[in-house]
Amino acid sequence: MTDMILEQIAVAIRKSGLSRYKISKDTGIDQSVLCKIVTGSGSSSCGIRTADKLCKYFGLELVAKKKRKRAKRKKKAGD
Repeated sequence: MTDMILEQIAVAIRKSGLSRYKISKDTGIDQSVLCKIVTGSGSSSCGIRTADKLCKYFGLELVAKKKRKRAKRKKKAGD
């Protein structure tokens, strides 16, 4: 899972003013997993289902950005 998503979840946890205990009870996610997310060491312990639960809990929405198209290189004579 990308670190950018986990960082946004960590920010939401910190800004919520809720204890990890409360979030854990409300979501069913273990407090140790929440702790790892907040401290930045949670990429291996946070699966997509956990991230999805937390996004729904905090009202976060994941939006895919369109990839930029690469500019085509002009062929030079002799290529």
